[in-house]
Amino acid sequence: MATLPPIPEVTRLTPSCIRILAGNPGKFTLQGTNTYLLGTGPRRLLIDTGEGRPSWATALRRVLSEERAKVAHAVITHRHGDHIGGVGDLRTLWREAGQGQGEEEGVGSWTHARIADGQQFRVEGATLTAVHTPGHTPDHVVFFWDEEGALFTGDNVLGHGTSVFGDLGQYVSSLEKMGQLYEEKRDTKGGTGAGTKKAYPAHGEVVEDGPGKIAEYIRHRGQREEQVVQTLRSVGAVSTTGTNNGSENGNGVAWTVMELVKSIYRDVPESLHLAAANGVVQILHKLEREGRAVAVDDGERWRLVNGAGRSAL
Repeated sequence: MATLPPIPEVTRLTPSCIRILAGNPGKFTLQGTNTYLLGTGPRRLLIDTGEGRPSWATALRRVLSEERAKVAHAVITHRHGDHIGGVGDLRTLWREAGQGQGEEEGVGSWTHARIADGQQFRVEGATLTAVHTPGHTPDHVVFFWDEEGALFTGDNVLGHGTSVFGDLGQYVSSLEKMGQLYEEKRDTKGGTGAGTKKAYPAHGEVVEDGPGKIAEYIRHRGQREEQVVQTLRSVGAVSTTGTNNGSENGNGVAWTVMELVKSIYRDVPESLHLAAANGVVQILHKLEREGRAVAVDDGERWRLVNGAGRSAL
């Protein structure tokens, strides 16, 4: 946290995009969850709602007053608490703004209904296209901003560091899809900002080169997988208990997940090892599905199968 650049509570990023921090800085939320208010007219789009901190509701209320605007639709990237926790505060703001019951119900339905892949949301100055990008979570979506040629990446790509994921195969496929969006939409949208290729993450600063950052993420995941493979393949190296179930056939030793983490992430603070273990587990299950690794000792340890090759990423 000490090395992260500070982010103001409210920042106008473009004439039609205002970022409002959720007021929840932390080890995994970085400077806090970013929420975005989009549009130029009296009706705006809101991406994510933070986790319910009073400071976020106060800031949003102030910005809407200054902009003389109301939230027409709120869209959520995924159902983690730091993204949906402010829904109740948003409903309070709708009531305070005197929005009619029918309109409030319509807005609420957008907030809680499942967003369809390819669904569009429009207000003056902003058109968002939702794209289903599972991996971080099964329900994760990103939003392509047609007028600016930019992408709101949710938790799939962050402004600093890397993200966690629940399914590695889905996650990498989604990253590839996200990278392709910039190219697919560049020639079909005529907005003044088309081709900016920025990425607006749910945590951290704006990424100026979205496609470059996504490619970096994909390379990083491949490198982590290769590190796991090479550690499992190690001949002569032993895990902390000295178990050596695989050295006779050249496939290295059997390791527990945390032994792999401590070897691969030796330069990372131990306070982050538990989070890193999730990624290692996902890699091991991917290798298992590909027939390249197997769990032994009642699932406590992992080793390569005979003849397992290099990373497929």
